[in-house]
This record gives sequence, structure tokens and C-alpha cells, in this order.
Amino acid sequence: MAVTVFAAIDVGSYEVSMKIFEFSKKIGFRELNHVRYRLEIGKGVYSSRRLEPEMVDAICMILKDFRRIMEEFGVEGYRACATSAFREMVNPVIIIEQIYQRTGIRVEILSNAEQHFLGYKSIAAIEAGFKKMIQKGTAILDIGAGSLQVSLFDKDALVSTQSLKIGSMRIRERLRELEKTNIHYDQLILEFIRNDLMAFQRLYLKDRDIKNIILMGDFLTDTIFRGEQDEHIVTMDEFMSRYENTVYKTEQTLASEMDIDPEVASLVVPTMVICKSFLDVFQAESVWVPGVSLLDGIAYDYGEKKKFIKSVHNFENDILVASRNIGKRYSSGKNHIQGTTKLALAIFDSMKKIHGMGARERLLLQIAVQLHDCGKYISMADVAECSYRIIMATEIIGLSTEERQVIASAVRYNTTEFVYYENFDDGAGLDRERYLLVAKLTAILRLANAMDRSHYQKVQGLRAVLKDRELHLIIDSNRDISLELGLLKDKVDFFEEVFGIHLVLRRKKKM
Repeated sequence: MAVTVFAAIDVGSYEVSMKIFEFSKKIGFRELNHVRYRLEIGKGVYSSRRLEPEMVDAICMILKDFRRIMEEFGVEGYRACATSAFREMVNPVIIIEQIYQRTGIRVEILSNAEQHFLGYKSIAAIEAGFKKMIQKGTAILDIGAGSLQVSLFDKDALVSTQSLKIGSMRIRERLRELEKTNIHYDQLILEFIRNDLMAFQRLYLKDRDIKNIILMGDFLTDTIFRGEQDEHIVTMDEFMSRYENTVYKTEQTLASEMDIDPEVASLVVPTMVICKSFLDVFQAESVWVPGVSLLDGIAYDYGEKKKFIKSVHNFENDILVASRNIGKRYSSGKNHIQGTTKLALAIFDSMKKIHGMGARERLLLQIAVQLHDCGKYISMADVAECSYRIIMATEIIGLSTEERQVIASAVRYNTTEFVYYENFDDGAGLDRERYLLVAKLTAILRLANAMDRSHYQKVQGLRAVLKDRELHLIIDSNRDISLELGLLKDKVDFFEEVFGIHLVLRRKKKM
């Protein structure tokens, strides 16, 4: 039985941790070792946006120890991730390079959407409990040091996910001085987060009926809900009893009772107030604390990609549903999107031998189609630029910042003149590989979009056949498609330039 040993590393805001896992086709994956060091990286970063040299030294020392442990376990692959504290820095690239040169460990900075998608995958690893919970309206609250992610499920589908900058450490740092002069610290926190809470409720809850809450975050299971793991459900009465027994105590008392450092104990009250505030808004009936972490999600993701694990949940569909809901928020035309998606995918699938793209790029194309018209909500005169700005400003669960930029750029150049590489500068810029991906997605999106220029879905079917260096598009339609065919000509030129093939357009012969 082939066995692979893998290490997941999390350079988090208040601790640096590593889990080592064993993977095989037979068992899936199991945890072999768990090492963690308390280190409040986020404490200074959230106020100064910089990491002190002493903190960099401490991180490097820990990672060197992790490398030694990985060698002892015969680790064949690893993934080291940093989260919100590194995203807040003004110089993360410099710090990441220092760490690599000193430890040999390459740390990647996860976007907020990537981080919480991996956290969400860690819950899915407990398949029975996860599937049972999300059959009803369910919200996942992933409470981090710097931010809070709220993900809403409805009948097994992820319908919305939003990030709010109200993490427990961020709140503590902002209110630390005020806490000293206020005897009702919990009320102070509640007032501080109320505006964000009410805005979320107004914009994203509306008529949604949320019955279950899944609470995530290492901090929760290490302190407040220690021992409340796996499939144990906490009732609202039990939660309120825990709340009343926590928020009115001092840091020193909590530290003593929970056997934790006072600095860590200072995060307990902000965390509990965040939880209770959202439970009140949702009027939830039960709470599940699965006791999993980002490390479990990193491992689960690795196992999926290496085909050690076959998930019963369709995560790709979650990304598409979330994108569809973003499009719906900006009043994108449903029928036009559906029609254009079918056309774009037919072209994509027929050209696999030519374009060199895979399943992930196919997903990005679908999202680009979903969102290519969203800018009309802002301006009918500047759709491309507004669409680009909306996509870049909107987190899409499961996508990296770079992937979102690829989608936004393809949408921008769908209707504006394409900019060649020497002059290309979308935001922070894209490397050569991603630039070529933008060109390919743009060429396909332009072609598919032009085929439904009237938004009447005149093209009933499209058969794409690749013959040597010619792509034959056989259009099935019993309506007048003069407009569509006429507007395709300039799209064809760019398509042929990008892929180096000749495009032949034909109408299906009528019987």
C-alpha cells in the first residue's frame, strides 16, 4: 500500500502550528503529529502593519524546528500558509523571502477567500456531521484573529460568504485602552461591531432562515469549547450558560480557569461577544463546534488533488453558486448568462488539444461569464471598467487574488481593446503565464458573448469540431442570426491570433 507523508503548516496570527498526516488510497488520511507554538504575530501587525525583527527571528526558529520534525517523519511534501497578519503587512514579500532564505520553507500568503475555503473544507472532512447540518439553513462562523468569515448554506449549497474585519485580536487591540475605563466590556464590544452586524443582516440575510451555526477557529476549541468536538451539538441554552460564565470574568480569572496565558485569555470575551451577536441575529437553534482547523483543510485539499480522498461534497459547485449570487446581486441577465455559458464551454471543451488549459481554467471561464455584465449595475456607459472594479473588490470563495484578477481582466477586455504584454498592467500586474490565460479566456468569452448579442438566445445549439488547425463551429438556430454573425468577425480575428487556428463558422443544414 503506497503511503505519502505530508505536512501542513499555519503561520497564524496568534500561533504557528504544524500537523503531519499520512495519506493512502485505503485509509484516506490520518493525523500523525501536531506541534504548535504560541506566538502573537498579529499583535503588532494590526496596529503598525509591520513585523518586528524579533518576531521574524521567532518565526524562523519555529520553522527550522518544524523542518527537523518533518525530516524525522519522512515528509515528502508540505504546504506552509500565512493568513490575515501577513495580508495586513506593508512588506509581506520581503518578510516571506527572509523566512525562505533562513529556513528553506516557502510560505504562501492565502487570500481571505482561500483561507476560509480551506477552513470550510476541513469541516467537510467530518462528512456525516457536515452533510447533516447543511440540509437546513446553516451559517459557518469562522472567527479569526483579524477577521470573521460568515458563510451561508441553503439546502446543501453555499449561497453567500462575506468577510468582516471584526476578528478577536483586532477588536482587543482597538479597544484595549477603553477597556481599562469601562466596566461593561461586553457592551463596548457589542457597540463596536454593531454597525457591521446590522449591515450584514440588512444586505445578506433578508428572508433566509438559519437554524444551525457551525463555529470554527482554533481559539474556540482550545479555550471556550475545549472538549466540545466531533459531532457534539451545543444547544442555545448551553451556549448562553457558557456565555454568562465567561464574559464577566477578568483575564486573570479566565487564564487560571482555562490554564492559558493571560494574553490569550484576553481574546475570550471578544470571541464570545462576536458569537452571541450573530447567534442572536440568526435566531439559531443549535451550535456545532467540530474542532477542526486550517491545517485539516490544507491536508484535505492536498488529499483531494492527489486523489487520496474523494469528497462527497461538490466544492466547485459552491464556487459557481457563490459567483452566480454575486451576479444576481448586480442584476445580471439570467437567461443570457446561461446561454453564453453553454456556448463558452462548448468552445472550451472542443479545444483541449489546442489551448492547454484544464479544469481549473474551465471554472475561471464559467465565473467570467457569470460576472461579465455586472458593471451595468453601476454604469451602462462604462460596463467593462465597472465590472473589473466590482470583481476585484469582491471576494469569491475558493479563489486566490491572482485568479480573481485573471477573471476581472478577461471581463474588462471582453468589450475593450486588448492590451499586449509589454503595456499590460492590470492592478499589481500579472506574470506571463497568467497574462496568457487572460488572453485565452478573453478570446473565448468574446466569441461566446457575441453569439448572444441580442440576449434572445437565438443559438439553440453549438457543435464545435476541431480538425487539424481548423475549428468548425456549427450553429443550430431557426431564427435570424444576422446580427450575431455580423458581430463575430472582429472577435474571430482575435480568437485566431490567440490560438493560432483558423475558425470556420457554419449554420446547421436544415432537414
